[in-house]
Amino acid sequence: MMHSQPVIPAKAGTHRSVARSNGARALPVKARIRSLWVPAFAGMTMMCAWPLLADSLMPAARYANEQLPDPKQEAEARALMFTLRCLVCQGQSIADSDAEMAGDMRSLVRTRIAAGERPEAIRKWLIERYGDWVSFKPPVDRMTWPLWALPIIFLLFGLWLMRGRFKPRSKR
Repeated sequence: MMHSQPVIPAKAGTHRSVARSNGARALPVKARIRSLWVPAFAGMTMMCAWPLLADSLMPAARYANEQLPDPKQEAEARALMFTLRCLVCQGQSIADSDAEMAGDMRSLVRTRIAAGERPEAIRKWLIERYGDWVSFKPPVDRMTWPLWALPIIFLLFGLWLMRGRFKPRSKR
C-alpha cells in the first residue's frame, strides 16, 4: 500500500498551485505578456491592411480613363466632370479622383454624352440618384440655404466686431 503525500494548497499570490503539482512550471509574467505581442501585432496588421481589399479586382470601365473620340463631346464631358464631387474622396472632382467609383462615374458621364444626352440632364440624374452632395454647386433651397447664408453672416459679424478698429482715434 502506497501512501501519497497530501497536497497543500498554495498561498494566495504565489505562482504555484494545486493544478500544477505535476511538475509543469508557469510562465513568468513578462513571458506571458511577451507571448501576447505576436497575436496582437498580427491582428493590428490585418486591421490596417483590410482597406486594401476594398478595391475590386475588376478592370476599369471603358471610358473611365480614356477620352471620347469626338473632341467636342470630350470637352463637354470634362466640363461636367469638374463640377461633380467624388463620393469617395469628397474633396475632389470625379475628373481628379483616382477612386474606383469616380472612374465609374467618369465612364457613365462619357457614355451618356456619347449617346447624345445633354450634360445638364446627366447632372440632374446624378443629383436625383446621389443627392445634392454630388454637386460642387448645390442649389439654394430650404436644405442648403445655410451653406450660402452663413459665410455672409460671418463676414458681417466680423465687420461689426472690427468697427472700432476702422474708426479714427480722437486726440486726447
